[in-house]
This record gives sequence, structure tokens and C-alpha cells, in this order.
Amino acid sequence: MSILAAVLVLALFIVFITGKRNAGNFERQLQHARLLAQNGDLKAAEIFYNEIIDKYKNEPEVTEAIVDLAEVYQVKGQMLKVKGIYQKVISEYPNSSQAAAVQEKLWNVNISILFSGLITDNSQIYEVQARDTLNKIAKKFHTTVDLIQKSNGLKDTLIRPGDRLKVVNADFSIVVDKSQNTLTLKVKDDVIKIYNVSTGKNNSTPVGEFTIDNKLKNPVHYKKSEIVPAESPDNVLGSRWMGLSVFSYGIHGTTDEATIGQQITEGCVRMRNNEVEELYVIVPLGTKVAIVN
Repeated sequence: MSILAAVLVLALFIVFITGKRNAGNFERQLQHARLLAQNGDLKAAEIFYNEIIDKYKNEPEVTEAIVDLAEVYQVKGQMLKVKGIYQKVISEYPNSSQAAAVQEKLWNVNISILFSGLITDNSQIYEVQARDTLNKIAKKFHTTVDLIQKSNGLKDTLIRPGDRLKVVNADFSIVVDKSQNTLTLKVKDDVIKIYNVSTGKNNSTPVGEFTIDNKLKNPVHYKKSEIVPAESPDNVLGSRWMGLSVFSYGIHGTTDEATIGQQITEGCVRMRNNEVEELYVIVPLGTKVAIVN
């Protein structure tokens, strides 16, 4: 073996040993931070996680520490920090093994923030005036009564002058992609959440620009030969209906969640019941819906 070859082998060996040592150190420090969090010492865990992240910021495994830190903030109720951390993972570590799971977590955090009392760029505090009702406030800000109630923890529609309410003033829109069987909830160019859906068999879901024209809870299904009540297991509309500005088509729930992700409907967009109920709370009448191939 030449001297040059021997030097190269030695250098590779040193890199290997150093990498093994660094990996071992990272794992030990990560476990220590996790132990602090498990024992409820969240402040110490937060400090230690930040030290690990700074030290190993160029290592791919650092995303484990970053995601753990987000969970610490979530326990502390600091959801805006959680959102920022998940966005950091997606933008700075897109090839991480954690990226797909973090994307799902980010969507759920977006919904949690919407449904909470946190004020963001898409919401504001409104002081209730004399003769105000939740319906009037919802129309004024192009939102829903359900969302005002949800984000303020209101058990009924009773409000009083002087009450201070969080009101979401975002301009929501929806994009349904038939080729992917997905429904994307957006505010301008920002994706709030992507849902898996079912669309029409034989390409029967119409393509175009529509709006949500009507909304119903526990809808009755009017078939050609019969009326199927909301409580019937044969009512394929599920728990919610959002009718589109194209006759007889809409976004609705399902009685068979195993069909989600397929092109199987008579043309409507079908969602899981818990997810269509979530969407129903958020989007008001007049929301724009684009359906694309």
C-alpha cells in the first residue's frame, strides 16, 4: 500500500470513528433531554433541546430533537411556537425521515390554532356592540357562527355588549384535486390542511370554479325513489353537507370511510365524517371551491 493510500484509509477511519462518537453523544444527550421532559422539568428540557439543536444543526438526526422540542411547547400550550418549529423542519430539512409526519402534525396544529383563542394574522378581537348577534358578526367578518363559538368556547349563542370575541377574518378557499383525491383548505397561498377524499367514478365530479351555496347538518338524502332520513345507515351523505353552486353536487360525509381515497362517488366529494365536520365549522357560505383534474 502506498503512503497516500494509507493516509486516505486512516482519514476515513478517523471520520468513521468520529461520526460514531458524535452519534453516540447525540443519542445520550437526546435521551437526557427526553428524561427531563418526561419528569415534567419542561424549562430544563427546553434549554437542553435548544443546546442539542444548536450543536448538531448540520446533522440529519437533529430533526428528532427539533420535533421533541415542539412537543415540549405543545405541553406548555405554546402552539404558535409549535407551528414555527414544524415549519422549520419542513423548510430546512425537507429530506428528513420526519418530514411527512411533521407535515401532518403542522396541519393539525393549524386547525388547533383556528379553534383556540389565539390571535394570529388571520383573526382579531371584536368587542360586541348593542344589538349584535353571532349571525351578524359572522356575516360582517365572512366567517361562521360555529367557528366563533368554537374559538371562544361558547356553549350557546348568547352574547352581551362589551364581550370580547376572537373572530377569524381569513379568506378561505378550497381546491379539490381529482387526480390525487385530495381537498386542500387554503388562506390565500398558505395551506392550512390537506384532507384525503373520494371523488366521482368515471370522472363524474365536475371541474371548474364554484362556491359553497348551502350548508346542512345531518342532511336528509333525497334519492330518486325515496327520502333517506339523516339517522338511517343508508344515508350516504354522512353528518354534513356543503352544497356547491352546481346543481346536486356538494362536499359531504360518508357512511363508509373505507372508500375514502377512491374515485367511487356519483360525482360529489366525500370526506370522513370527523373531517367534514371540522371543515364545516371553518368555511362560510360563499367560500370558493376549485375542482381540478
